[in-house]
Amino acid sequence: MIEDEPNIIEAIGFILSRDGWRVATHSNGVDAVGAIETRKPDLVILDVMLPGRSGFDILRDLRAGAGTADLPVLMLTARGQAQDREMAAALGASRFMAKPFSNAEVLEAANALVRP
Repeated sequence: MIEDEPNIIEAIGFILSRDGWRVATHSNGVDAVGAIETRKPDLVILDVMLPGRSGFDILRDLRAGAGTADLPVLMLTARGQAQDREMAAALGASRFMAKPFSNAEVLEAANALVRP
């Protein structure tokens, strides 16, 4: 999970861990792609607004990478306007979710993306 808000990290980490997921977190955009490439996750939950680099830029790099082009990415953002959804779709986000969201929505989305 690439997210800089401690409350969101704690909430999502808890609900996913309770469902059997192993959750690793990273909280800045600058070296997020490297962290993802090193950890090789089954799913990335990616915030749009991060310190140092936007989630959109990170997603663009992931989709261009050889080992990350097909990696499921759930985008989270406090900015849920149509243009943000369109940008996420154009860059290849697997799913887009606006904050605030329910714990059940995040869990359902994660499971749908990885365990169809």
